[in-house]
Amino acid sequence: MTDTTDLLSRTEERLRAALGEPDARAAVTFVGTDRIQVLRFTDPDRGLVRYATLGMSAAPMTDPTAVLADPVRGPRAELVLSLRAGRAATDEVLRPLAVFAASPQVEGVVVAPGGSLELGGPLWPGAPFTSVLVGEPGGLVPDLELPEPYDPVRFLPLLPMTPNEAAWKRVHGAAALEERWLARGTDLRDPRRAGVSLDG
Repeated sequence: MTDTTDLLSRTEERLRAALGEPDARAAVTFVGTDRIQVLRFTDPDRGLVRYATLGMSAAPMTDPTAVLADPVRGPRAELVLSLRAGRAATDEVLRPLAVFAASPQVEGVVVAPGGSLELGGPLWPGAPFTSVLVGEPGGLVPDLELPEPYDPVRFLPLLPMTPNEAAWKRVHGAAALEERWLARGTDLRDPRRAGVSLDG
């Protein structure tokens, strides 16, 4: 399989199988990059809205220090953000998600679990978050296995961070921040949550 259209079609099929039918989508194109789509999936039974990128996986992510980028081999990913519906203007997160998804092409970033993606401003109007922590794949949307020599497409959950949480994570690491969230019972899907206590 070498056709990008086929790869993205299969990626969207995997998203639909896991999340249902999207009820909205937007497309963003940045200079020098392929088009990135962001799909919205509403889950009224759980009171959630999920946003997933489509297009980031079209090319493998490559180490920015590599002399030559392999056009086939390398990690592939899409991003998934889950939030509680109706509590904030979270649809405005579409463009920031596209920015994050384009970062491997634009900045040579390899997006991987435990890493951070910084926006430099609120993720949506009035949001207390300016960055996200990249979580472990495989929970919500299973990996999409591709034939050799392609790496599988992994669907990476994004966990919004306040500026203080992001700064604390830079010092103590992703695992320590996730442990702090868990110990405090933090609702990471609440788009209006306060930052977790980082004292002690």
